[in-house]
Amino acid sequence: MIGLKVETFPGEAGTDMIRRFRLGERTREVTENIDQWYGAGYRYFKVKADDGNLYILHFDEARRDWDLTMFKPPPRVLKSLH
Repeated sequence: MIGLKVETFPGEAGTDMIRRFRLGERTREVTENIDQWYGAGYRYFKVKADDGNLYILHFDEARRDWDLTMFKPPPRVLKSLH
């Protein structure tokens, strides 16, 4: 299992935002905090990282533990044959 470590900072509305995260041996700087949603005992964060990929990270409040829920690379641009 690959370890996930997340560094947050307080956002303008007082809620945590993700600054960077380390997934295995790679550290990714967050370039955009896109969305957050909450439930009973958990939070999800949708972020864009400096590698251009989108990530959804899950935070379990009771366990104080982070998981990677989704990873999506940017769409590939097809070059015209003309």
